[in-house]
Amino acid sequence: MSPAVPADAATARGGRLPLALYALTAGSFGIGCAEFVIMGLLLQVAADLQVTIAAAGMLVSGYALGVFAGAPVLTLLTRRMPRKAVLLALMVIYTVGNAACALAPDYTTLMLARVLTSLTHGTFFGVGAVVATGLVPPHRRASAISVMFSGLTLATLLGMPAGAWLGLHLGWRATFWAMALIGLVALRDELATVVRPQVLLGLLMTVLQSMGTFAVITYVQPLLTRVSGFGEAAVSPILLLFGGGMIVGNILGGRLADRAPTRALLGSLAALVLVLAAMTLAIHSQATVVAFVGILGVAAFATVSPLQLRVLRHASGAGENLASSFNIAAFNLGNGIGAWKGGIVVDHGPGLTALPWIAALAPLAALAVAWLSVRLEQGRGAAAPVAQACR
Repeated sequence: MSPAVPADAATARGGRLPLALYALTAGSFGIGCAEFVIMGLLLQVAADLQVTIAAAGMLVSGYALGVFAGAPVLTLLTRRMPRKAVLLALMVIYTVGNAACALAPDYTTLMLARVLTSLTHGTFFGVGAVVATGLVPPHRRASAISVMFSGLTLATLLGMPAGAWLGLHLGWRATFWAMALIGLVALRDELATVVRPQVLLGLLMTVLQSMGTFAVITYVQPLLTRVSGFGEAAVSPILLLFGGGMIVGNILGGRLADRAPTRALLGSLAALVLVLAAMTLAIHSQATVVAFVGILGVAAFATVSPLQLRVLRHASGAGENLASSFNIAAFNLGNGIGAWKGGIVVDHGPGLTALPWIAALAPLAALAVAWLSVRLEQGRGAAAPVAQACR
């Protein structure tokens, strides 16, 4: 029996180039457009942003200098990362950068957005060329590089006039929106993974968990001083307990998730709900509140590994890297919403003393979402054997 051959390699040996290579070509086309398209938009950009044509021309220089500086720096910074993850990250930066160009309210913002986009250029082509040669047998490596770089030549041939036409008829911003769309198309497989129902449920759990934690910890100083009666000098030492609790919780959550991921998810979220709810009473006692600050750190970070693992389990495949990044973004989104909601409670709601139990409602909602996710997963697992038996 011959060893299994990867699909892409088998395709290449059969005479056809692998589809993954054409995905790289699409990416190189988009990045090439980002460099050249501004040349057909100078008059519109100069008129709209009220700058000289020469200043608009500097947008080409800014991009070129960004490529010059960004290529070696980003290549060095990402040298230990998996090459596919690097390419995906670069396409995300490309997409965000072009969207920022389209939304730029003034010349300075547009220049900064152009430089941001340019940082992807050199590293994409450098890493992409290495990936392209790995997709084909040794005797076809030069052809693979040629196919990938054909996207750059097509950007010059088709991208520049198409961008100029869009700019003439729909405005220069439409051209940058079109390039952002190219980036989304290049990421379509990964984005399809991220919008899977179970992945979205996992991201929602992360947002809600983080909301609850940061609704309280953001306002821990006024809680400790105005409610618990501590002096301001005592806040820093008490916060050390929160940091220590985070370390313990992170390790504990990881070990529990290794043994029983679903139980660790449900159990850690339930523990966070209980800790926040009980903290409503604890804040009135100095000895108790000190202990609860440390316990909150444990409970909050015991959820991190189970939540991250949950997203990765359901995003396995093409979109795993992007889904993992989205989950980190979800943590920070929850941080921001939690701090904002906590501020509303403090200034316009029941006040500081009610903050812990109100914050507990967010991880309680996360627990409900987790329960629903598990039930849907179990229902799907039970239905699979039946579906197979009916075939």
